[in-house]
Amino acid sequence: MDSKRTGYVFTLLAILIFSLQDAISKHLGGLYSPIFIAMLRFWAFAAFALIMAARSSGGLGVAIRSKRPFLQILRGTLLALQIVVVITAFNAVGLAHTQAILASGPIFVALLSMPLLGERVGWRRWTSISVGLLGVLIIINPTDGAFDSSVLMPLAAALMFSLYVITTRLASRDDSSLTSFLYTGLAGAAVLSLIGPFFWTNLIPVDWLWMGLLCMTGISSHYFLIRAYDLLNAAAVQPLTYLQVVMAAIIGVTVFGETLNVNMVLGSAIVVGAGMFTVWRESVVARRIAAENRAKREKGI
Repeated sequence: MDSKRTGYVFTLLAILIFSLQDAISKHLGGLYSPIFIAMLRFWAFAAFALIMAARSSGGLGVAIRSKRPFLQILRGTLLALQIVVVITAFNAVGLAHTQAILASGPIFVALLSMPLLGERVGWRRWTSISVGLLGVLIIINPTDGAFDSSVLMPLAAALMFSLYVITTRLASRDDSSLTSFLYTGLAGAAVLSLIGPFFWTNLIPVDWLWMGLLCMTGISSHYFLIRAYDLLNAAAVQPLTYLQVVMAAIIGVTVFGETLNVNMVLGSAIVVGAGMFTVWRESVVARRIAAENRAKREKGI
């Protein structure tokens, strides 16, 4: 199997495992505190990151050296808190509904990249951002007389994850991907360990099995996604990740008895379409900038 096909296999495996992880999170989140669940999950994540760093060519001593440690800690904190909000939203809003709104992440990344990264956004990406935000509004449906404010939780989670992606891009200018991965696990585990013990609950034996499976899915899904990005560029990986919205809808309806309304289906289709265009357009711009920089170097500018 060539590297490109292997990359797609890794991507699909990551998506399937992420979907299973979300279902387990929803199940446990209905029984225990989301903060407690996220803390145990990040303990496993941190342990895995430490093992990966220790086995790297430079070892743990090299991986932990960061030129932007405060930014790295902020990244880990953002992701840890975002996961707490997501687990809460799974039970308050529903698995399918939450994932539909979370699919707007790339749109918010494009929007925030202007003030925070200084990136220029042309009319094409502005159009996709506007269309994507319209899709989010259709899903949330704020004009509905029975508007449920709990749908703002997944929207907040999408914004938090967008900030995590932005800070990751900033950190990647100075630190390696392994350093960022290590700090994500360590910072997230440290932050949740400050508050998680106050929510400690003795799990019944069967739920320890579910928790163990949750930790295993969390580790393996991130590993497969990392391997996918090693073999494919973001423009190839990101569109496939939208399959998670479909998987969430299937699991939500068949396992948890959720219902899909017209607004959610229509809004999801708009958000996914706008998000895929945004990712594709960003890759086109990135390739053009890279080509221009190459040409300048060849001319000695």
